[in-house]
Order: sequence, then structure tokens, then C-alpha cells
Amino acid sequence: MTAYLNGQFLPLSEARVSPLDRGFLFADGVYEFIPVYSRFPFRMDEHLRRLQDSLDGIYLPNPHTPDEWRAIILRIIATADFEDQSVYIQVSRGADIKRDAPFPKGVAPTVFLFTAPLVTPSPAQRESGVATITAEDIRWARCDLKTVALLANVLMRQKAVDAGCAETIMLRDGYLTEGSSSNIFCVNDGVILTPPKDHRMLPGITYDIVLELAAKHGAPHEVRPVSEAELRSADELWMTASSKEVLAITTLDGLPVGHGAQAGKPGPVTRLMHDWFCSFRDNVMRHANA
Repeated sequence: MTAYLNGQFLPLSEARVSPLDRGFLFADGVYEFIPVYSRFPFRMDEHLRRLQDSLDGIYLPNPHTPDEWRAIILRIIATADFEDQSVYIQVSRGADIKRDAPFPKGVAPTVFLFTAPLVTPSPAQRESGVATITAEDIRWARCDLKTVALLANVLMRQKAVDAGCAETIMLRDGYLTEGSSSNIFCVNDGVILTPPKDHRMLPGITYDIVLELAAKHGAPHEVRPVSEAELRSADELWMTASSKEVLAITTLDGLPVGHGAQAGKPGPVTRLMHDWFCSFRDNVMRHANA
């Protein structure tokens, strides 16, 4: 596979970064993930805006203009042998000649990209939904920045793996924040609920699409703090992410989500939202290829 590193396209196996890079030493960097369908980068402009927001949040000047980013991304996509891809972008503050906490002067940022096959939920997962667990959100207070300081998220995801689950849903002070690598939506009494964008959660691109679709189709929805009680008593739950799209959650902490005959199964609003998302995605693709 081909990678891009600091102005050069080269085999991924040959890419090398200095051990003094601040991304390695301090997690002083940000990243972005762009899903690619049939070689078309989905919502690339929105992902690049989020990258800019993350760079601004850590006071790191953007090393490229939007047009330069697009050219690099499209070239990386063209080098791959597979149609559906995930493009990973990482920008760190670069490699100084010493390990020192203050921002160095005159150091160029490290820019790294590579692409891999896009792995989305299987048909079986779509049909049955997935299991999740909850945990207290122990992360820092700027979760809205997509930084490479992901150890807390990694630990949360490992909790899920150890429990045989797909995701850990995080709670802070009695309220839902997000999953370790996803945004979370509830359905209570026919109303879609999700937490607002703030410093406690990453603003997801698919999160935005879901809210756009809810508004377009007239689905009742509220963006507001969601209590732990509302999460646990929800009629339906789903997660969103660039690689998960809209994926039903059918088990929470070992208990089925929902009530009555619908308990433990993907709910009707979840299925409808997934259908809306797929139609939206496919329509974007048709216009892109027209």
C-alpha cells in the first residue's frame, strides 16, 4: 500500500517517522478518517473542516490548503487496489531535536496519510444488532478535538472486547457522552435523542447526517443532554461512525434494549434511519459519478 509522508508518496512499509516526533512523545497531533465508497471520498469537505477545527484546537497551523489536501487524498485513493477504502490522516507538530514540552519554533509538522480497505458492519450485524457495555467517561475535557491522545478510548474499546461486545458507551456525571469510537442515539417514545456537540464528545460526520435526515423526513428528534436513565430505558439505541454508518445496539450491559416483543432487536426507527442513510449515501455517489 502507498502512504504519503511529508510530501512524498512511498510504500507504507518504508514510511519512517523520527522517535522525537511530538506525536510519538506527547500525542501532540490530530487525525482524521474519511470513508471512501467506489473511490469517492464521502463528505470529504466536512472531514477536512473537522480536521481544521482539531488543528485550531491545538494551535497547530494547517500545513495544506483544502485544495492541496484534496489532491493528496485523491492520489492516495487512486493508488489502492480496492474500491471501498478508509483514508487515515495524521498531522503532528513535528520532530524537534530534543524532548521539551513547549511548542518548538521552526519545526515543520509531520503529515502522514495512508488508505486501507473500508470495513463496515456485516449483514449479520445489521440484522441482529450489536452488544455494548457502559463505563464512566474518564477522558480529558476536550473530547471535541480529534487528537491522537486516544489511550482512554483504547482502554474503553478493550473493555468492550473483553466483554465480547462491539462498543463501550461512556457516561459522565450521569449523562451520555458517546461511544469509544462512535456517537450514540436513543429512541424514547418515538423521539430520537442525542447529546449536543460540546467539549465532551467528538462531532461526528455521520452524526450530522443522521440529524439532517431526521429533519428532512420529519422524524421527531431532540438534541439535548441524555440522562443515563433515558439511555437504559430507551426503546431503541444505535451508534454512528464513518465505518459503522448506522448500526443498531440491541444489548446494553447484558440486558436487551427495548420492550416487549421488540426487545433485543433492531427497532423500526433504527431500520428506517439506516435505510435513509443508505439512500442518501447512494444518491451522493450517483451525483458524484454523473
